[in-house]
Amino acid sequence: MGARVLVVDDAAFMRMMIKNILTSNGYEVVGEAENGVQAVEKYKELKPDLVTMDITMPEMDGITAVKEIKKIDPNARIIMCSAMGQQSMVIEAIQAGAKDFIVKPFNPQRVLEAVEKALS
Repeated sequence: MGARVLVVDDAAFMRMMIKNILTSNGYEVVGEAENGVQAVEKYKELKPDLVTMDITMPEMDGITAVKEIKKIDPNARIIMCSAMGQQSMVIEAIQAGAKDFIVKPFNPQRVLEAVEKALS
């Protein structure tokens, strides 16, 4: 089985889309979260190889969640996902410790490239 992935997005539809791309390409989705607070809890609990993290979410946004996860595990591999291709957010996400950035709607090829790059 491929790498273990935690999928974080407040939209169930987006989680389903990314889950389908990953599982159909041999990755194992070990958990899902719909906000940053859940993401941090699930990360501690599941210790995934990779996290796909939405930026804009209720309770705790993706960038804050990345910082929290990086405190727990400095080697955490996180890919940010966002519908907004806002340059400042991309930079902020990378500075917070994200490995890569994918834009919605998801291009399966781009998602897999980002995943492979983050895991290598």
